[in-house]
Amino acid sequence: MQSWPATIDTTEQLDEVLSRPSAELVAFMRRLDGDLLILGAGGKMGPTLARMARRAADEAGVRKDVIAVARKPLPEMEAHGVRSIACDLMDLDAVRRLPRVANVIYMAGRKFGSTGAEHLTWASNVILPYHIASTFTPSRVVMFSTGCVYPILHVDSGGATEATPPEPVGEYAQSCLGRERVFDYFSATAGEKVVHIRLFYAVELRYGVLVDVASRVWHGEPVDVQTGHANVIWQGDAADQILRSLALAASPAVPLNVTGPIVSIRRVAEEFGQRFNKPVRFVNTENGRGYLGNAAQAIATFGPLSVPVDQMVRWIAHWFTAGGNTLGKPTHFEAQDGRY
Repeated sequence: MQSWPATIDTTEQLDEVLSRPSAELVAFMRRLDGDLLILGAGGKMGPTLARMARRAADEAGVRKDVIAVARKPLPEMEAHGVRSIACDLMDLDAVRRLPRVANVIYMAGRKFGSTGAEHLTWASNVILPYHIASTFTPSRVVMFSTGCVYPILHVDSGGATEATPPEPVGEYAQSCLGRERVFDYFSATAGEKVVHIRLFYAVELRYGVLVDVASRVWHGEPVDVQTGHANVIWQGDAADQILRSLALAASPAVPLNVTGPIVSIRRVAEEFGQRFNKPVRFVNTENGRGYLGNAAQAIATFGPLSVPVDQMVRWIAHWFTAGGNTLGKPTHFEAQDGRY
């Protein structure tokens, strides 16, 4: 069982906490054969996942390359023992020159800015997967997808399970289902072992649904509660589950919801209001609907999450009151029309 600090006060401490591997992940790394290639590692979650993999392999005492691939070199990853390679994944020839390894985490994709530039979103979310799936067919592939491939559901449903048929709303979500289908093709026809990670919504102290809510309360802005509920999972817990999901890669490809409990946006906002000693204003009325997921399968597979929602709220509240920075990238979890 992890022992977490009461507060997180610096970016360095945050990065250490986010990338801290569980004992179960360390044991898994001891069993996992082959090196690890992380594609699209320059985003919000990539550094956490790459550093966690490196730490887990080191703690396991195994020799294993962890290679982070992004458009630009990642010297901060090199400093933590992660090999960095710059590669434009849209360039098929460049992808073909990447090291062939047994284990691949595919994180690349496009969401925000999709409206008005749908062609870029479809290219990023469908053409790139073809490059990866056709190149790394012999590998185990853990592929980032999204809970947005599911239909919008009422909170009383308990959230979508892996058996819920996809029903994507809008072109971003449709392109994400297209990303899954490209890997499904290679899994079905060439035996590629794949897991689709339907992730929603990862949280740390600078980004995520809880940070969106905290920011509005902190700045005296109204909190929109029309989408009154959302799933949240600590980014470290999500990264831990995603790395361990390599054990689940199969042909045909299998989906896995990586997410946490469904929380009430109104209740979270009121909690932040109390911690900030600030009034909370709300707009609109809950309609009970949103992108909601059921994490029972992941919990049964990996065990309970290590960071509960109340711990995240305490950390985020302290981070704001101490003047911590945010990434300035709203999640737009409120959207129910598929437009991002």
